[in-house]
Amino acid sequence: MYSNILTIAGSDSGGGAGIQADLKAISATGAYGLSVLTALTAQNTVGVDAIYPVAIDFLKAQLDSVRRDIRIDAIKVGMLGTPEVTEVVAEFVQTHQCPVVVDPVMVAKSGDRLLHRDAIAALQTLLIPRATLITPNLPEAADLLETEEARDQAEMAHHADALRSLGCKAVLLKGGHLAGEIAPDVLCDADGSTWFESPRVETRNTHGTGCTLSSALASLLGQGMSVQEAVAEAKRYIAGAIAHSDALDVGSGHGPVHHFWELWERA
Repeated sequence: MYSNILTIAGSDSGGGAGIQADLKAISATGAYGLSVLTALTAQNTVGVDAIYPVAIDFLKAQLDSVRRDIRIDAIKVGMLGTPEVTEVVAEFVQTHQCPVVVDPVMVAKSGDRLLHRDAIAALQTLLIPRATLITPNLPEAADLLETEEARDQAEMAHHADALRSLGCKAVLLKGGHLAGEIAPDVLCDADGSTWFESPRVETRNTHGTGCTLSSALASLLGQGMSVQEAVAEAKRYIAGAIAHSDALDVGSGHGPVHHFWELWERA
């Protein structure tokens, strides 16, 4: 029996991030994807042209429809946008005992802001304490902690520990913004800190990496893996998706990663 993984996030008309990336990653890692939209975006590989928030009543209707009929084995939370949306999603998450992965999406790859600054407090106090795992990058961690961005691995470890004090069970802090040939991520959980390092791939096609990684993590946790196991396997998957991204020809800006690199290679 395959696991059912629910992603709650915004739509990306370019297909590389958001709900579209989530469903691809969930499928590629062996589970069935469900989706609830928090916002519509008009975007491509160059930037975000418009954001249209989903009405709160319709957001609730989507969540109620899924909850009423379908078993949910894990939840991934991505773009939320506003405090009101964050509150509704936090209430929904509280009613489920499955793993919850929160990707605190704040800024698009193009630099466009996707989370209102007044929604950060709601994310900190309502949703993160309910998370099994949160997956911020360095700028997102700095926003959540209201501090300067980490400049090295020592500061990364400190930020990860501080983020876990917000109440989540584990933090995977992604160090892709650091300079160097190695991209370091640190997992902070009840057992301490574990580093996951991978060679940096020279490509501009990195749109949707955060969405893809967090969705893969939710998928693997929903299939019964431990957090440590899920992070190791999700890191292997996203590394391959980035390494094979130049096989795609999508747009003139930051193109998407190759979600189905393993499947298409076998085919």
